[in-house]
Amino acid sequence: MTSKQVTIMLIALSFCCIIGSCNSGQKVKYAPGLVLLAADDFDAELDGQKTSLFTLQNANGMRVDITNYGGKIVSIIVPDKDGVFDDVVTGYRSINEYLRSGEPYFGAIIGRYGNRIGNATFTIDEKQYQLPINNGPNHLHGGDNGFHTVVWTPQLIDDKTLKLTYLSKHLEEGYPGDLRTEVTYALTDANELVITYNATTDRKTHVNLTNHAFFNLDGEGSKTINNHKLKINALSFTPVDADLIPTGEVLSVKDTPFDFTEYNTIGARVDDEDTQLEFGKGYDHNFVLNRATASELEFAASVYSPETGRMMEVLTTEPGIQFYGGNFLTGSETGKRGEPYTHRSSFCLETQHFPNSPNQLNFPSTLLNPGETYFSQTIYRFTLKK
Repeated sequence: MTSKQVTIMLIALSFCCIIGSCNSGQKVKYAPGLVLLAADDFDAELDGQKTSLFTLQNANGMRVDITNYGGKIVSIIVPDKDGVFDDVVTGYRSINEYLRSGEPYFGAIIGRYGNRIGNATFTIDEKQYQLPINNGPNHLHGGDNGFHTVVWTPQLIDDKTLKLTYLSKHLEEGYPGDLRTEVTYALTDANELVITYNATTDRKTHVNLTNHAFFNLDGEGSKTINNHKLKINALSFTPVDADLIPTGEVLSVKDTPFDFTEYNTIGARVDDEDTQLEFGKGYDHNFVLNRATASELEFAASVYSPETGRMMEVLTTEPGIQFYGGNFLTGSETGKRGEPYTHRSSFCLETQHFPNSPNQLNFPSTLLNPGETYFSQTIYRFTLKK
């Protein structure tokens, strides 16, 4: 029997316990159409490096699948209010589908710089660095060959912890310095996915790491996230110009469609007449988090589905969070259960320093110096709305 046949058999056995006891003794009920991924479908060799799929699972039956290609979160399987487990992350069934995809950021580690840098340039010590232009006149998400495209070196610490490392060489995608980066994914028995980022450099450089998972708490492949309720711990946001580069202002969310200080339905105001919504074709903006400390883990946002009762809370050490409402999804990408990813069918909550910080002195600095260690941590906690 081949390894792929064994994997298929294990998947079949998993579905045999849709109503019943699995080997752990825990009763599990899976949603119709849920795809449990096969590890063999992520085995490949890219530029001489091997890609794989790594599965983390906790005592509650929560499961997270991650590939070392781009450090992508491929699936997160959590229960709803009826105890039905489903996948709440957009993604694909195989490494080949990721390589063919027109949406390269699904679930990926983003670096060296998450979000946009205006005019694709910044200056350090009077030296200007030119970055790849890949978003209008600007630089987005580390460039076309950013961290989302590289094969990370994996180390499976235990059944709930995966460490990924990567050395980004001096002037890779235009950034100065050799940057050594380590990202750890840890799944807890409190149904938390803890993402920890560390990096060091041998020259001054700018760093802003994040993860670009797309979520739908009704289940991957569901048609909309406009029914979800969202709360963001932010009294202000950074408005953008027509190219989605922050203007440098920090504006209050009060009396605007950006006020999520209390739970609001995502779709309730997304089509309001508002210049900022017109620029982003909906929500695609950085929110300035209300922080009591400089760098401790603090509550950033929470979102839940009234239909399934699934809730996701976000805690972070970062000063900002980008809320993106899936405005640029077109239905051209087909997901794991064969459903197209249509307009506003998933959302992102990307913890971060602010977009274009290297060129905005009034924004929190993203400069990393030799001898310093970049540290960032974000928790995605999955619970049920009470």
